[in-house]
Amino acid sequence: MRLLHTDTAKTEASEAVLPLPDICLTALRLRQKEQQAARERADDLWTESDMVFTTRYGTPVEPRNFTREFDRRCERAGVRCIRVHDTRHTCASLLAALDVHPRIAMQILRHSEIAVTMEVYTHVPSADTRRALRKLGKALGGGSKQKKERKEKKGKRKQQKRAEEQAARDGQQES
Repeated sequence: MRLLHTDTAKTEASEAVLPLPDICLTALRLRQKEQQAARERADDLWTESDMVFTTRYGTPVEPRNFTREFDRRCERAGVRCIRVHDTRHTCASLLAALDVHPRIAMQILRHSEIAVTMEVYTHVPSADTRRALRKLGKALGGGSKQKKERKEKKGKRKQQKRAEEQAARDGQQES
């Protein structure tokens, strides 16, 4: 059995206030209501703490039980089950996919070094890599749109040249 303990953060920066997206605030408010209802049901059996996730008696959730519940919720939501810690990797990768500046992602994840954020936590899907390479190709003039435009211009020049040659021949025949 793993022992539960609370630690202080590694750095003071880790303790800084971080604004949360509305979806997170909504979830935390819902959790607060659920916890208040559990507190009322438990009455004198409730153990007061500052923890967000507790048992029905206010005590810390044992890590194995937290993981089990996390897995159940992943299955219920129809998403692939991953380790709880991997949600940090998912967050980093989503921030990268949303073109969030790496320094901002580093702050959100509370990393002290950008290399940790970019090299350890951020995973770029191959579809994104292909999309980036297509963009690069287009920027370098090899994009299909530019190719099509060049082909059309070439075709128009050929048509114009043929028309001019035909007009010259027609002019020679009239003389």
